[in-house]
Amino acid sequence: MPRPRPETPGPGQESVWDYPRPPRIERVTAAATIRLGGQLIVDTNDVVRVLETSHPPVYYLPIADFAPGALADADGSSFCEFKGTARYLDVRGGGEVRPACAWNYPHPSPGYESLRDRVAVYAQQMDECTVDGEVVTPQPGGFYGGWITSAVVGPFKGAPGSLGW
Repeated sequence: MPRPRPETPGPGQESVWDYPRPPRIERVTAAATIRLGGQLIVDTNDVVRVLETSHPPVYYLPIADFAPGALADADGSSFCEFKGTARYLDVRGGGEVRPACAWNYPHPSPGYESLRDRVAVYAQQMDECTVDGEVVTPQPGGFYGGWITSAVVGPFKGAPGSLGW
């Protein structure tokens, strides 16, 4: 499928089509929160994001900033040609459990070492994820974990018909 036509960013916005491949890690000045089961399970200003062509940013938060017991090892793993092997984590909060809806890279590939003690979470499986107070929209599809805010424009990989992008 041919590359789609990127949306034109407005003031203060960026296009995911300007992001690089291989992906880049970027520390940002932002506050991120996640709620599950009505419980605030993380509230941090220590945020990095991974930017990759056609994907909304994936936010990685420090494992140490999650509430005690909010993360637990889960079955399964996956491999990213850039970042290495990811392990999956269950997320717990407010008496609820979301199986294998978070991941991290305990032994990341060279260039991605700053992800070692950080975790990313699928927004669609949480009650709410925010960046600087804005509730994010989950990246389309069930595999990718990007968080869409008003600061990014697409189209975004993960939507129907985007597999070949």
